[in-house]
Amino acid sequence: MTDIVQRCDEVLAHAWMVRTFIKHGEEIDDYPELMGIVRSVFDISRALETRQSDPVGYVRMLNKKVGKLRKAAEQFAVDALKASTHTNFQQAVKSMNVCVRELQSLSARGQELLAALPPTAIASPEADDDE
Repeated sequence: MTDIVQRCDEVLAHAWMVRTFIKHGEEIDDYPELMGIVRSVFDISRALETRQSDPVGYVRMLNKKVGKLRKAAEQFAVDALKASTHTNFQQAVKSMNVCVRELQSLSARGQELLAALPPTAIASPEADDDE
């Protein structure tokens, strides 16, 4: 499962760059709804960062957070193109969509691995309650 943690970290680096582009863009003043993707990327990144040394907890948290990121990315696709049709915004939307697809795939793979573990190898779910 450590390979899932590592790959998620790489994917989130790409999402973080989209976050940075949007957060520091001039368009944010006229289109504050773009902050949704900024907050969502921050949320999933920070939540997963706290569990990097616990692959089981990491996969569980990824599973909890990836749906919120997907919804934010869907809204971002609408909002970004209202803010600007510039290639930078088009590419940012594509990049977020790739990040979400990859994270969903990694989450599914992680869930399969969790299901295959003996119950004694998995920590109690109460440790993952914060959202």
